[in-house]
Amino acid sequence: MIDVCLLGTGGMMPLPYRALTSLMMRYNGSSVLVDCGEATQISVRRRGWSFNPIDVILITHFHADHISGLPGMLLAMGNAERTEPVTIVGPEGIEHVVKSLLVIAPRLPFEIKFIELDKSKDEEVMELSGLRIKAFKVHHNMLCYGYSFELDRAGKFDAEAAKSLGLPVMYWSHLQNGEIIEYEGKSYTSDMVMGPARKGLKITYTTDTRPTDKITEEATGADLFICEGMYGDDDAESIAKARDKKHMTMQEAAEIAKKAQPKEMWLTHYSPSMIKPEQYAEAITAIFPRTVISKDRRMMTLNFEE
Repeated sequence: MIDVCLLGTGGMMPLPYRALTSLMMRYNGSSVLVDCGEATQISVRRRGWSFNPIDVILITHFHADHISGLPGMLLAMGNAERTEPVTIVGPEGIEHVVKSLLVIAPRLPFEIKFIELDKSKDEEVMELSGLRIKAFKVHHNMLCYGYSFELDRAGKFDAEAAKSLGLPVMYWSHLQNGEIIEYEGKSYTSDMVMGPARKGLKITYTTDTRPTDKITEEATGADLFICEGMYGDDDAESIAKARDKKHMTMQEAAEIAKKAQPKEMWLTHYSPSMIKPEQYAEAITAIFPRTVISKDRRMMTLNFEE
């Protein structure tokens, strides 16, 4: 089970009625934050979630609306009595950028560890907070990454197979956990008692980018695809603006989802000039029916299929 909350849905600047785009996920007592623009901690408070369990912060790129809220967020975590290390992941230069921001928050009660993504690679995979996280390059006007999150699910335990091995019950849970058991001169492995792996959970998040084949690839099979929809109009002027600023229209996002067929797509990162994103819902759902024109603090809980 993964709780997902889109803390804000705005791009460029926070507005009185729309916070900046940020994603927060909770799994197994740990929280992961993606991007942290100005006042992100206010959205966390309004959602009613805690700062203390944030173990990992992922940054997509170094534009202010995606990172300038870090000092306030880290101070809020310290005030929530966080003492365990926090891992911050981001593009090349992440450590230098964050330490520069922390001139105004020099004394934190926890260590910050950094994972700097290798710009020579198109994608990198890491295991953090119990999730498999893939960072992949997208196409913005500066180095920028999207992220996919996967939670695997083991196959069903076959009690009859375990009985047939003659292995005492006290060892069964160890096999379920992938351990190798030595008993009466024989070795027993989990594949002897576990069925084939079942469908896990997948979330793909991308913003500040033009459409790319890689985004379609990552969104394929996702339970939730979160994608920017900076502009709602599909006229020549909006398309030209999206191409020039390396952003995406809602229609372009919907076309990606139409190809990738995620279970659901949430649109986010709206232009400040877009007052009512929901006015485009009919046109966008005509392309991909399972589209949600998200609002701040939209939340859902993803569960494994039965």
